[in-house]
Amino acid sequence: MKRGIVIVLSLLVVAAAAYLSGSKWLIRHETMTFFDQERGRPVEVDIAVRRDKEMQANAGMLKLPVAILNHGNTVKFTEYSFLANLFAARGYMTVSIQHDLASDPPLVTKVGEPYVGRLPVYERGVQNILFAVKNMKKVQPNADYDHLTMVGHSNGGDIAVYFAKLYPDEVKKVVTLDNLRVPFMTDGKFKILSFRSHDPVFKADPGVVPDEKICEEAGITVVKTDLQHTEMSDRGPESAKVEIENMLDQFLDDKSVLAPVDTTKPKIADPGPLAQNVVPRGIARAVP
Repeated sequence: MKRGIVIVLSLLVVAAAAYLSGSKWLIRHETMTFFDQERGRPVEVDIAVRRDKEMQANAGMLKLPVAILNHGNTVKFTEYSFLANLFAARGYMTVSIQHDLASDPPLVTKVGEPYVGRLPVYERGVQNILFAVKNMKKVQPNADYDHLTMVGHSNGGDIAVYFAKLYPDEVKKVVTLDNLRVPFMTDGKFKILSFRSHDPVFKADPGVVPDEKICEEAGITVVKTDLQHTEMSDRGPESAKVEIENMLDQFLDDKSVLAPVDTTKPKIADPGPLAQNVVPRGIARAVP
């Protein structure tokens, strides 16, 4: 009886959303703050989830797949709503994590040190993810925390890849938007999709993006765009978001085989011209 009521309510939610043309209404956002006593550090998260899928999960009818979204340096965790909503629309529970605090020291470059001195930042990010997941299990126990989809832009992309290196058995897929420091795994354990910018300032370190042959063997899809590094967030042009969403939508379709692509000539699908725009005035460039 309970399952039948939930199914009916879910259908009503979907029907109402369609009637109102309210795809945004269909997706619920909630911001929560967890406090890590051991580190004396708050970890703020924004949760995006489809209301009907959440109702079904609460009724024990399904387990929500989980996407962990990691922001870039100087970009807030709430500035990737186009990505959070895409994952949520596909039935994921998206957990966007605020990694940086105002009290944290600025990101710096130290040539000669691992990841040019960013290792402590990645380690802190991993701890934030683990702590957020631990607390999300209490908030939403009916979600699949054992097969995470790791997503990140710039420094957040490096955190996502570094987490996947440390916990490969807990990761299903990895999506990065112009990560610059941490090399991709090439063991083919899970699929990787990476969007690369066309930016004269922000360049990936040698070895971060494998060559074409290794990408093909490892199941890594690399898509080159005409975007600047800082445009791969809500700050970017709408046309670019649509193109990123279209390619990402294919990648998330488990029934579709998205083959690895050439780093200069995509073999699966042409993502189309992604407009190259200058950074709007008033938006500072982040440290890569």
